[in-house]
Amino acid sequence: MKLFRIVVCGALLAAASAAIGQTRRGDVVVDVPFAFVAGKQTLPPGHYIVAAIDDAHLRIFNSTTTGLYLSTHGALRTTSDGSKLEFHRYGDTYFLSAVWVTGNTTGRELFRSRAERELTDRKAEMELAVVRPEK
Repeated sequence: MKLFRIVVCGALLAAASAAIGQTRRGDVVVDVPFAFVAGKQTLPPGHYIVAAIDDAHLRIFNSTTTGLYLSTHGALRTTSDGSKLEFHRYGDTYFLSAVWVTGNTTGRELFRSRAERELTDRKAEMELAVVRPEK
């Protein structure tokens, strides 16, 4: 039983280290406290890393997924108010909408999914939700 516990702890530590070890400068590491839609996929609450692949794509992943690749377009803001993920919330459904990185006035916005466009067309009330990395 003791050996089993050691093996399980080692596996968990390796998985966490792999996710942390994959971060680069400019990546956003954040704990999202709710399920959310990114592209066409619903992701559970959890610890995520969001990384820019190039000028048009992001990768969002955690220790249990290989990653989801998302098409984006550039966005501007007047001042840099830190790293954050922005979500559009309709009722209990959250859609990842933008990713901003500290020190940059440019960020990445995701294209709205068909489901979000349908909610917008029905004039559903939208609220902005922001999740920032822990310091």
